[in-house]
Amino acid sequence: MNDDTPLRDGPRSRGDDGQGPRSCSGGTAAGAGHEHTSGTGVYAALDLGTNNCRLLIACPSRDGFRVVDSFSRIIRLGEGISATGCISEAAIERAIGALSICRDKIESRKAKRLRLIATEACRAASNADGFRDRVAAETGIRLEVIDRETEAALAVIGCSPLLDPRGRGAMLFDIGGGSTELVRIERDPDEPNAEPRIKAWMSIPLGVVSLAEHFGGRDVTQQSYAQMVGQVAQYISPFATEHADDLRDMHLLGTSGTVTTLAGIHLNLARYDRRRVDGIWMSDADLTATVAKLRGMSYQERANNNCISVERADLVLAGCAILDAIRDAFPLPRLRVADRGLREGMLVEMMREDGALKAC
Repeated sequence: MNDDTPLRDGPRSRGDDGQGPRSCSGGTAAGAGHEHTSGTGVYAALDLGTNNCRLLIACPSRDGFRVVDSFSRIIRLGEGISATGCISEAAIERAIGALSICRDKIESRKAKRLRLIATEACRAASNADGFRDRVAAETGIRLEVIDRETEAALAVIGCSPLLDPRGRGAMLFDIGGGSTELVRIERDPDEPNAEPRIKAWMSIPLGVVSLAEHFGGRDVTQQSYAQMVGQVAQYISPFATEHADDLRDMHLLGTSGTVTTLAGIHLNLARYDRRRVDGIWMSDADLTATVAKLRGMSYQERANNNCISVERADLVLAGCAILDAIRDAFPLPRLRVADRGLREGMLVEMMREDGALKAC
């Protein structure tokens, strides 16, 4: 793979194919959720979300890091939690299967610096502690459940290289399976090369899985779509009242399967290609047209589209509804699409802590 991810706006890394052996020296893998061993060898970041299990393994490079292996699988860990309050046995089995592959990749790459996190499903489920114990027993992976503020901060670190270098800042959002984070980030005008600062953030307990389960995701009517937008808007409204008054020189910056799917549809890709999607700009008109195109598709048409697939066909319109609520609250003319996020944020944070990367 050997895909470079720079910490300044520039060439994009290729991402989640996970194919082909690559090398960079490392030590012995460990199972702790936040294993600290200083050095500049091999790093691994795992994000177990409500919908996806994702892994990124990388080595520091001159101006960022180089991805040497990766993995991504939709496991729907949060399926049914909104109704039962528990992670189901089927979801546990799917998660353990995916995490076993991640463990094998971490060990084969000899990653010695790890951060292995879980998010909303493990924050919300009543049996989350038992699930984590079982994961540790069966895979050796010990998951760290992070809070929503940490999740927002990691997304900022991971996505900030895509902030418009000529702009003042962005409204960053991360549409997850079980929660959605919104962060207002701005540059210090006196330090234009410094990391953008978090001015305000919020998290809502709605994501594509929970919203689709409540309103239905297969056959979405005009009425049910409007109801989804309205429910999300109720959560966002107080935040927007405080932080949407001055949007001069700002843009939207989105990281999620929703926005990357929209970008793939907008580009008319025959199959999803991260290299073409990560960092693309979409205008407000582009977004409106692409959302309308998706809403005009039947469930089967969405399932047959290679940028969506059957795994996301019942979730993507819920994501569009969340996006439309954000767009209504923060009417900005452009969106930059990020096929990056928490994993990249964890890698950068660990590498900076170890001195393998310079802080901006």
